[in-house]
Amino acid sequence: MSDTIAAIATAPGAAGLAVLRLSGPDAIAIGDRVFRGERSLATAPSHTLHHGGAHAADGGTLDEVVAAVFRAPRSYTREDVVELSCHGGRLPAAGILHALVAAGARLARPGEFSLRAFLGGRIDLAQAEAVADLIGAETEAARTLALAQLAGDLSRRLREVSSALQDLLAEVEARVDFAEDVGGVEVPAHVALGLEAAEARLAELLEHAGYARAVREGARIPIVGRPNVGKSSLFNALLGEERALVTEMPGTTRDRVSESVEWGGVRLVLCDTAGIRDDAERIEAMGIAHAEALLDESPAALWVVDAAAALEPADRRIAARLRGKHAVVALNKIDAGERVAAAEVTALLEPPAAAAATRLAASSVVRVSARERRGIDSVRTALLAALGGDGPPAAFAAAASNPRHVEALQRARDAIRRALALAADGSPGELVAVELRDGAEAIGEVTGESIGADLLDRIFSRFCIGK
Repeated sequence: MSDTIAAIATAPGAAGLAVLRLSGPDAIAIGDRVFRGERSLATAPSHTLHHGGAHAADGGTLDEVVAAVFRAPRSYTREDVVELSCHGGRLPAAGILHALVAAGARLARPGEFSLRAFLGGRIDLAQAEAVADLIGAETEAARTLALAQLAGDLSRRLREVSSALQDLLAEVEARVDFAEDVGGVEVPAHVALGLEAAEARLAELLEHAGYARAVREGARIPIVGRPNVGKSSLFNALLGEERALVTEMPGTTRDRVSESVEWGGVRLVLCDTAGIRDDAERIEAMGIAHAEALLDESPAALWVVDAAAALEPADRRIAARLRGKHAVVALNKIDAGERVAAAEVTALLEPPAAAAATRLAASSVVRVSARERRGIDSVRTALLAALGGDGPPAAFAAAASNPRHVEALQRARDAIRRALALAADGSPGELVAVELRDGAEAIGEVTGESIGADLLDRIFSRFCIGK
């Protein structure tokens, strides 16, 4: 970068301190035009602090400041960096920023400091995006996940997969180029085994992506069921307060009532929805439509069933909507009797001849009495498990949580699977090589090794100014 950028790096408003950041080839020279202390910043060693004053172009004092000097390449951007700490508040920082621009700096664009850190090779793209995640983290689990990805946990694993793919690609291409010497262009068995191993590594990173995304962004969890099964009572019990109205009259809840909670470091928005039935009047039917739309959007759902009454057609309709989704079933009203067994609802959620991997886990059916507050903790635990939060902590640290990363890694995995299918069919190595290149390029979109300028602009434009 040939220019020097400047920005206020701290949030606006009254505070004890505000920090302004300069980065670029002229950062120290521009800093010297504004800062006046016992020594010039040009003579200051790297990673040192200096007390003095910030002055406008006309010589007027703007504020008392501390200047920090970071010389290239030992800085966040790997350029010369100067940071000026002044008193908090709008006017001191704004005045100093104006003076820095007048002295030759350019106002930084959103995320431009992190962009320079990425372009300078200090961090890769996944780590740069983790910076924004860390700033935006609202729970301890989200902070921990962002720190792990900033430290490079995800990047290291992706580089290992990418390196393996590049080695396999080189072997496939060599066989194509020297087919006569190696006996043909078919993919040998050991290359297929390598592809299987790479596909398994990507599957590990994607396995807990849903939970990692819930940690990063939060998740909406609709509470669904037919009228009068105790959805609102369970909603209140999960919150620990009387948030929704509870009556014996069916159809009391006509639109969703939502409340945010934090369990196990994950921010969830519980949504008490209208009871789903076929004979609802117009306004209630609109609430049911909202509930069904929310089901389509949410990563998991809580289905409340009246355990004291026989299953009804409405229950079967709800089960059909939940097939293929992560669902927790709360068999409510066990204090009034138990006429519905866990196996009955499990069977409704499983399509005929369902694969074992898609079946509802037994732990996802929880016996509950919302009235007596029994089983409430088990519902919370089951919901977190439904989001994927029942694996080892190390798996979550490297899980793909960013939707852009997830989409790219899914494309990479699909490409490897196509390569495996082609290899199994005895297809020419040229076709397998095409898929391997696509897979490696998709992984490179996450780490930044293969990414265009337009996508870079879109990614860093979401950052705050000064970061």
